[in-house]
Amino acid sequence: MSKLQSTTLAKASIWLIPLLWSVNYYVARKAPGVIAPYMLTLIRWGLAGVVLTSLSFAEIKAHQKEIKQNLHQFFIFGFCGMVVCGAWVYLGAKSTTAMNIALIYAAAPVLIAVGSVIWLKEKFRPIQMIGVVIALVGVLHVIVKGQWSALSKVQFVIGDAWIVAATLSWATYSLLQKLWKSSLSGNARLAVITCAALPMLIVGAIWEQFQPNTPPLSLYGVMLAAAAAIFPGILAYLVYSWAQQLIGASKVAITFYLGPLYAALIAWLLLDEHLYAFHLQAALLILPGVYFVSQAKPKSA
Repeated sequence: MSKLQSTTLAKASIWLIPLLWSVNYYVARKAPGVIAPYMLTLIRWGLAGVVLTSLSFAEIKAHQKEIKQNLHQFFIFGFCGMVVCGAWVYLGAKSTTAMNIALIYAAAPVLIAVGSVIWLKEKFRPIQMIGVVIALVGVLHVIVKGQWSALSKVQFVIGDAWIVAATLSWATYSLLQKLWKSSLSGNARLAVITCAALPMLIVGAIWEQFQPNTPPLSLYGVMLAAAAAIFPGILAYLVYSWAQQLIGASKVAITFYLGPLYAALIAWLLLDEHLYAFHLQAALLILPGVYFVSQAKPKSA
């Protein structure tokens, strides 16, 4: 395949990546009563870990010393990226909608940008601060269901709190990736992080078995976990990394804006969820806010 053909294919993949990610919203909403959150996450990242480790085994073996020296980092990455951004999302999906999950998660780049300023001392322009405020108002608009004038009457759902926690954890995960540099490739690093997360997920899955109303493991539950491993896990990550190398991070970043659109279609067509005016209003706040934050370049020093 020529470079031109590869670049064209990479640009087209921008429309595929958020669709792959959105499979996780479908899985999350179908999982309650079928498979427990930690068991689902364990199977998902267990399968992904086997594939990623097999693809990067030689590199991982060659960097054993570095991995052992930084083992605490990989456990923290595993907790933030797989435990919180995995099992806790599935816990949240028991009581919130796929559209809420997508809209709240869409604000993650904003939190990463804010963290980069506070923690990594990166520069910030006024337009970016405006974007932060707009996007965060949009997230709050989702949580209060657009009922600002009647906050006392709003029935808050615990699911939104789980998703907010997962979004904060993803921002932390992303910031630590910048702070803790590694000579490992992206694939190898993710493989090691996944392996580090597995013991924590095993403990969580065992704990679930002693809780009331935990569903028994079934073929359908395993199929949901496998779908989460293959589509939003392995394929989405590999395609995203490949496209980023060919056309650059800024162009691939548009996938963040397409995510809620795909989630809305899945919620409506496949999950029979109702889409309300406050969802559209929040999207009109969050997505421009994310755009302002991610597109504005910092002033030169």
